[in-house]
Amino acid sequence: MNAPLGFSYLAPAKLNISLKVFGKRPDGFHNIMSVMVPVSLYDEITVEEAASGIRISSDDPRIPTDASNTCHRAAALFMEWAGTPRGVRIRIRKRIPVESGLGGGSSDAAATLKGLIALTGRVPPREALREMAVRIGADVPFFTLGVPALAEGIGDLLTPLAWGVPFHALIVKPPFGLSTREGYARLRRCAEAPAPDREVPAFRDWEDLVPSVSNDFESAWEGARPEIGAIKKELYAAGARTAGLSGSGSAVFGLFGSAEAACEARGMLSREGGRALFVAQNI
Repeated sequence: MNAPLGFSYLAPAKLNISLKVFGKRPDGFHNIMSVMVPVSLYDEITVEEAASGIRISSDDPRIPTDASNTCHRAAALFMEWAGTPRGVRIRIRKRIPVESGLGGGSSDAAATLKGLIALTGRVPPREALREMAVRIGADVPFFTLGVPALAEGIGDLLTPLAWGVPFHALIVKPPFGLSTREGYARLRRCAEAPAPDREVPAFRDWEDLVPSVSNDFESAWEGARPEIGAIKKELYAAGARTAGLSGSGSAVFGLFGSAEAACEARGMLSREGGRALFVAQNI
């Protein structure tokens, strides 16, 4: 019996170098302006033909395997558009921590779309692919693009950025996750919140990068989760050139000029209490 046809892809995490939130929309979402960069911390997604239906499996028991899974939603939308395949099995090898603000679920969905395109030979027109990505989740369009970008709207309006600052990041995932919904509620942005001045940034060197690192969610979590500020202080003490929160949290990153510096810093930070530490570079 022949093995089912399948394709595997690495699904990268992302860091929000900057993230500003403003203007709650009539649909309940918020407008954002964010510089997002993919980094070399990966999940692995394998997409295989199956007789029928959509089946999800994962090596992480915390990941849902029903229709709420982003890979399931991606497969359902693609199959609705393409009319093929009859069935698909998606295996998720999880390394990006959940509820971390690193975009793992969105990246997994984008990798699923890529796998289905390879599996079927059906390539959606650009606008159709974008619509699928937006319906799956706000960060999915970024991962279908796959390069540093300025994200606007709900994250679906993307401007690719020329990136001239190689960096290594030490990513610290504390032993708790944070709810994106709760984070937005804590920000208390109203519909009339003014938009920041729009400027497409250039990142030529560290002098451009360091002052750009900021995240509105840090103030949202400041009282409830002082650990975030404490981790930033630890990263600076370990030699980070800059540090910040990614997404709505809870992962905090410090940026370094070399892999050696990032790895040395990793050795200086504690893993007590269930912390997870990762070194990754921009890709």
